[in-house]
Formats: sequence, structure tokens, C-alpha cells
Amino acid sequence: MKLFENLRKELAILPPGKRASFYFRYLGYSADPAAPITAARANAIFSLFTEPEPRVYPHEIIAGNEFCLWTEAEEPLFSYAKSITKQYGERDFLTNLDHYTPNYEHTLAVGVPGLIKEIELSLEKHKSDPEKVETLEAMKRTLEGFLQMISRYAAAAEAHKGEAGYDDERLDFIAKNCKALAVGAPQSFAEALQLVWLCYTAFILEDRYAMAFGRMDQYLYPFYEKDVKAGLLTKERAVELLENCFIKLENKDVANICIGGMNVNEKCQVNELSFCILDAVRNCAVPGPNLSARITPDTPDEFLDACLKSIGTGIGYPALMNDCVNIAALKRYGYADEDVYNYSMVGCIENFMSGKQPPWSDGRFDTPKFFDYLFNNGVSAVNGSVGPALGDISEIKTMDEFMDRFEKQLKHGADTYIAWFNNSNNNLNPKYYKQPFLSCFCYDCIGRGLDINDGGSIYPSVHGVALMGVGTTSDSLAAIEKVVFIDKEATLSELRDALNSNFEGYEELRAKLLAAPKYGNNDNFVDKYAVWFVDYLSSLFTRYKTHDGGGIYVAIAANTNNIYAGAVINATPDGRKRGEPLSDAASPTYGKDTCGATGTVNSVTKPDYIKVASGTVVNQKFSPSMFKDGKREKLLALVKTYFKKGGQEMQINATSREVLIDAMAHPEKYQNLVVRVSGFSAFYVTLRKGIQLDILERTQQS
Repeated sequence: MKLFENLRKELAILPPGKRASFYFRYLGYSADPAAPITAARANAIFSLFTEPEPRVYPHEIIAGNEFCLWTEAEEPLFSYAKSITKQYGERDFLTNLDHYTPNYEHTLAVGVPGLIKEIELSLEKHKSDPEKVETLEAMKRTLEGFLQMISRYAAAAEAHKGEAGYDDERLDFIAKNCKALAVGAPQSFAEALQLVWLCYTAFILEDRYAMAFGRMDQYLYPFYEKDVKAGLLTKERAVELLENCFIKLENKDVANICIGGMNVNEKCQVNELSFCILDAVRNCAVPGPNLSARITPDTPDEFLDACLKSIGTGIGYPALMNDCVNIAALKRYGYADEDVYNYSMVGCIENFMSGKQPPWSDGRFDTPKFFDYLFNNGVSAVNGSVGPALGDISEIKTMDEFMDRFEKQLKHGADTYIAWFNNSNNNLNPKYYKQPFLSCFCYDCIGRGLDINDGGSIYPSVHGVALMGVGTTSDSLAAIEKVVFIDKEATLSELRDALNSNFEGYEELRAKLLAAPKYGNNDNFVDKYAVWFVDYLSSLFTRYKTHDGGGIYVAIAANTNNIYAGAVINATPDGRKRGEPLSDAASPTYGKDTCGATGTVNSVTKPDYIKVASGTVVNQKFSPSMFKDGKREKLLALVKTYFKKGGQEMQINATSREVLIDAMAHPEKYQNLVVRVSGFSAFYVTLRKGIQLDILERTQQS
């Protein structure tokens, strides 16, 4: 049995007590209750890193896990600690807490002691500015706590030597690497990986989520190459070290790892470590390490084929990203080329300037709900919510008039969305909610003496608006044009009544709507509305800026929210009934793409995704036989053609419909069945039934 398989079993047994990061923060807060808020937050983080006892498991070779946070503290102390910590407050996803790619390249170059030296130089530079001094001292204190945490992992490893079940050689390996990191920058591949993993562990201790690893095959490659040339490392050993990290992500975090991609000279940067990371993720075969592969025009077929082989195991990794489209989209926002070409992904698929802007945030824009306002003169028939009252639907005589009113509804919706987003951020004082530890890993917070969310990063924050239901919207508009304005088989008033009655008594009309052209079949009659969807909605949101002057991106990604959005939206003119899911992300409505994979590719490549800087998700499902030798080559050619035609992203499920049905009926037989959901993978039997059905209903191509 491999090391990571044994480690997986060890990690499945939880320590006694409860996970309580707030308790260890409380110890820091209570040590100096009168401390200024920035210093108090630094004290809490220092305590979070130094008070919990590090745990080293028998089959770990890269140390670091969150199980040190389990405490058996008893009431009333436990509840009191929670209440005190809560008083200090915290940022959240919408206000830039997490979903971030740290500046690992620089961190590896100087090490943690080097970062502290940089802070000391900046303190001297800014000594006449009290606020910057306060911020820098808070950063330094958190790094000092982090250094203690690293040293304590070394001590914890040594303490297990000679203990039953442990291997002294592995313990010495951990101790040696951690001791080296406590005094300087990493010199070997193992030390570099250990530092990256301990940084990630520290972010998890802080309760941050979706902290990405960035372009791991690029910033770790110099260490890998040097050790291999010196005979100190083999590819097999590198894979083993990576497996020891990735298995700890099992079903816990959407921690995006980026591999591949081009450099500023537009040359593909795939290397041997890219394959090692791909192998390690495939071997572990668990949800968690959300692997993304940047595909370029000159990506070797060998690498793309290895990606498809990994996907074909059923895990759905990696997601395939079109480098040309993403880079062109990001260049529209004025970033330096060197940073654009070094972009990575955070969370599911969101494009991000690695280590040089505040954490990501996004929200949901339910495009199809605006049909409800339009058909009912500004008042939702489902929940009574209000949009613009533009007149009775019967007044509309042409499709152009319908589109004009629909666009006015969407513009009002966009304005309302931005007001909500801005209010959420403007109500938060950045001086009170500083992030001293995270700021150490963002350029140029240390040099500027400023917090990551208060001017420290060289680029401002960005926000992504996830546009729901491109398939539902396009199909609905095509159905209105066909049934109402061309065939004249119903009036808009009759369609309104049908929607508000959820098609009860209007079955014949619903059948006509369902028979109208559907997105995903290379039919310009409906595809033109998908093109409009991207063009118009991106034009609405790119008018705005974030609170600190950054861009408002649009995304066409759902992350299962197509299910939750559909649950609260009225019936729609495509024939979808009230409460049913919307179409998923940038994909056609499931079951409506009936002309094969080539029809789908030809449809979904018509919109201009250079206007979608956040990214898209196109879910495709292929029968397992497509991943066998002789057929996989055709799938590879399809992906390359899709990207050449302008597709932005594709992720693929390779699990048969029959297996999914059996897994729903007999979950005990499929505990380790991993599927691609939407922007991430998960164990199928742990998903809610609605999500399971949504995956099941995806059109299976063969």
C-alpha cells in the first residue's frame, strides 16, 4: 500500500474534541485585551500558530494538517471564547477574505526569514508613518508565529522517533526540512514543497477557504530540476511527495492547482513536473485538489492526452482552460504582461493575478428571473419582488420591442446588483479588518506598508458576476421569437398566463415552446441570443468598478447555483417549469443539445469569451469508452478544435449514466465514486439529490 493510502486512513480518524480555531484566537486576544485592533488581530494569529500542538502522522512526509485545531476545552470557556472572538468580527467571501493565490514564487525565493527582513527594512523606510508601522509590526508578529509553528513541526516529528508505527527515516526527513525553513529559504524540492504546504496549512488554520496553489509546476520546477540533475530526486519520489500533500485535501477544500500555460513569449511551459502533479492528483483520486490545465496552441498532444487519461478515470480533473482566450480577456484590464501570463485560477475557474491583488469575490445574477418582471409589469408572480414597471406585455408588437424591454429590466437588475455589492463593501472599515498574515504573501504590501485590502497590493480587487442561465435565456428568447412573432401560435399575454400557471392547462403551448430551436445544436436562430447574452451583459457590468477601482468581471459559471436559482424563479418561455434548474453555467440546457458533441462545440464557441474575464464552465459528459485508445484521439482533436474556435473552458465527466443511476440506488457500493460537478469534483453519493440528478441529466456524448 502506498504512503498516501495509509495516510488517508490515518486522517479519517478525527482527534477528540472539536475543531475550534476561534478558541486559539481567543487566547491571543485575551493576552492583551487593550491592544489596538491591528495588533490584536496579529496577537490572535500568533496564538493560532503557536498554541495548538502540531500533529505528525505516521505516514506523513510533508508535514502540516488542520487537526492541531481540535481542542477539548470545556464549557463555559468554549462558548465564552467564541463570543469574544466574534466581537472582533471578520471579513467574509464578499469582502475579500479568501479565494486567493499567494505569491509563492517570491516566498520560495527569500523564505520566511527573508520576508521578516523585508518587513524590517520597510519599517525603517516608513518609521515616520504610525499606521504603516502598526501594519508592518502586525505582519512581522504573524510571521514570527509562523516560524515558531514550522519549528514546532520539526520538534513534533523528532518527538515520535522510536515510537511504534512511525518510521524514523520519515521523521528525520520532516524535521530536517522544517529546521531548514526556520532559518532560511528552501534549497531543495522537498523543502520548497514543505514551505508551500505549511503556508497553505496556516491559511486553513485562519479559516480561509479556496486558497489556491497557483502555477505549482512553474515555481517549484527550478527546485525539481536542480535536485533531479544532482541525483537527489526522481520523478517517482516527487510524485510521492505531492501525493502526501494532495491526499489531505480530500473533500475539504476547492484548492485550485494550475499547470501548463504559456510564458510572455507565448511558448508552452509544460514540463516534467506538470506531469508529476497530474499523476499525483490522478493517483489520489479524491475531490479537493481542483486541478486546472492551461492549454496553449503548442501544448504537446502528450500532455493533453495525459489530461484526458486522468479525466477518463472518472475524477473529472483537470479542467481544461484556453490560455489564448483567458490572456486576451485579462489584457483588457491593463495588467502588466508579465502578470497576465502568470495568471492562475482561484476557487473553481476564476482567473486571478497571482499574488498581486486582493482575494477574489463573486455573486450570482439570475438572468432568467427578469422574464418574470417583464411579463408581469414589474412585479414577480412568484414572490412579489419588484422590477421596473414598463407596461403591459400586450403592448409589445415585435421581437425588437421585446428585447428593448428585456434589456431595460436587465440594466435595472445590474444596477441593483452593483448597489448591493458596493454597500456590502463600503459598510466595512478596512482599517479595522486588516489581514496581517495574508498581506505578507501579496506584492507589494510589505514594501508599501499597507494591508492587502487597503492599498497594499499593486492591483485593486476585482469582483465576478456569475451570469446564470445562458441556455435557459437563449432558448426562451428563441421560443418567443418562433412561437409568438413568427408562427403567431400564441400571444405574449397567453404566454404570460401560461408561465404564471406553471403551464397547467397550457400543455399544448408548452409543447410548442419545447419544440422551438435550442442552444447547443449549431442553429444560428437560437445561438444569436447566446452571443447577445455575453455581449449585452458584459457591457452592463464592465461599466462599474469595485470600491478600490478594480474591474467588475463577468463569469458564466454556476457552481450548482443553477439548481438553487431555478428553485426560486418562475416558469420560463423555453418550456421550463417553475422550480426546475436553470441551464448550467455556459453549457446548453441538458438534454436539449441533440446534435452531438460537434453541434455543441459549434454553438458554445459563437459568443465572444474575451469579454468574460472571470471564466466560463462548459460541462460535457462522454461515455467511458471515449477515453480508450483509438477513441481518445478523437476527443483530443475535439478539445483542440473547441479551443481553436474560441471556447474558453471545458470540463468532462466520464462516468456512465448506468453507474450514476446505480450509485443513487446503492450508495454503499460507490463511496469512492468521484464526479465532476461544476467547477469542482465531489464524491457522488455525498451530493444532494438535486445535484445528483443535475449531473445525471447531462447529455452523454459518445
